[in-house]
Amino acid sequence: MDPRHADLLEQTDREALGRRLRAARLARGLTQGDVAHDIMSVAFLSRIESGHRGPTLPTLVALAERLGVTVESLLGEPDRHVVDEIRLALDYAELSLESGQPADAETHLQQALEKLDTSRLDGMRDRARLLHARSLEATQREDEAIVELEELADDEQANGVTRIKAGIALSRIYRETGDLGRAIECGQRVMTYVEEAGLDACDEAVQLAVTLAAAHFERGDTGHAVRMCRKAITRAESLGSAQARASAYWNASAMQARRGDVAAAVPLAERALALLGEGQDARNLARLRTEVGRLQLELDPPALDEARHNLEQAAAELEWSSGSPVDRAWTLLGLARVAFLAGDLGESRDLIGQVHLTADGHAPLAEAEALVLEGRTLAAEGEADEAAAAYTKAVHRLSAIGADQGAAQLWFDLADLFTGLGMAEAALDAYRRAAVSTGLRARVASSTLARS
Repeated sequence: MDPRHADLLEQTDREALGRRLRAARLARGLTQGDVAHDIMSVAFLSRIESGHRGPTLPTLVALAERLGVTVESLLGEPDRHVVDEIRLALDYAELSLESGQPADAETHLQQALEKLDTSRLDGMRDRARLLHARSLEATQREDEAIVELEELADDEQANGVTRIKAGIALSRIYRETGDLGRAIECGQRVMTYVEEAGLDACDEAVQLAVTLAAAHFERGDTGHAVRMCRKAITRAESLGSAQARASAYWNASAMQARRGDVAAAVPLAERALALLGEGQDARNLARLRTEVGRLQLELDPPALDEARHNLEQAAAELEWSSGSPVDRAWTLLGLARVAFLAGDLGESRDLIGQVHLTADGHAPLAEAEALVLEGRTLAAEGEADEAAAAYTKAVHRLSAIGADQGAAQLWFDLADLFTGLGMAEAALDAYRRAAVSTGLRARVASSTLARS
């Protein structure tokens, strides 16, 4: 007898065990007398099936042999064949997601979840729930994905690492859809769990830290975000994990770029790219190629050929990986910037249109940047009014989702545009709005200034 069965029998609900016994008996077309013969009395078997009594382990083994089933199945554990079927369905689902076929992934997941409904394979159920959330996100059902991830991240019975992965995905989706407050709140909630559970030495804890830092950075908490990234890099280096180090360097690079130090950002991103290239995470590799390409466009002078190569490679990888519409929108935006800087304004406009079609309201940050580029393209064509309108739409979009740092930069860009067009009053108003977006306020009203 398997000693593990004794522990399972002790934990098994008597009524559930009785129902499974009765179902197995009826499936074989046997009476209680047929099954109880020389094992126990019919009355005792009846009490077991009704849940009023529980069998000993030797008795359960004898019943399983008489019924032609496994002890595991009577205890609610799937037999090894079923376990293999579930694992295979989940592997196929993950493979479908990684190859950009979320509909196929959902089919495999449904098969796995149906079998898991009657089994106690909690680790596999957690994996299935996480994959299901990924498939929902990949098909632009972010709200449903968020509900699934929230439940998984807060499930005290779920595997710890799975809860962290759910928190990472949840914070990222909230950030990408512009809900920075929730991105920070849920990330911090899971981070508290990580610290309390002593899980801060795993790769996923580092990835959660840099994801949370990214949300703080987008909200304008630059100093705090940079400190979080530095701590994450130190932790990642101590772990020696390529995946963890890549995440930390990637986010540190993004923050250096947003602070204006592109020269420092590019080496960090290239180091992350090299580390991530050692693994098999196609989606994140493509996303990082997009980031490197975008950074190369910020160099002085822009590295157009290198940027185009990285962005085109990223676009190709996103076509067959689990990349979301948000990922593809950012990559298309990078290619639109390449076209703009190369002087091909027509191609730039076409790609900007593709950004809006691809994002379709699901990536407000990318769409706001696309509006900025649209404004720059229109300005280059001499369409000042249309350019100003595009800039204003972008600013309002960012302000509405609380991305004050991004809004400030756009107001500043708009002020520069107005200055170049000789629109002094409009430029002054835009500069004022840029200052307000950063939190600056006049400490002394003009009416209170000392008179000469």
